[in-house]
Amino acid sequence: PGLSYAWIFNNNTLHLQEDSRRFVSQATGNLYLAKVEPWDVGNYTCAVSSAEAQRQVWGPPTALTLRGDGAMGEYEPKIEVRFPETTYAASGSSVRLECFALGK
Repeated sequence: PGLSYAWIFNNNTLHLQEDSRRFVSQATGNLYLAKVEPWDVGNYTCAVSSAEAQRQVWGPPTALTLRGDGAMGEYEPKIEVRFPETTYAASGSSVRLECFALGK
């Protein structure tokens, strides 16, 4: 509780902006990219912030490169769901449930 996740692109101090292709899970911290484009190639660094500790920590950079052979691989459709058995919420609060469909 109290953690938030963001991603840094190519050591830029500005956080990567989410859009229709990029999403940062606030439940897991994972960065999801749909339909990788050449301009997505670079180094990605996860930044975790704690409001309670008033601190931000950066992880090591992870390089994203494009395959030279153009192969996509075959993935059977799969829905990734990691919901807890029960989700509690206070009346009037917001709840975000995340579900991801992977595959080709």
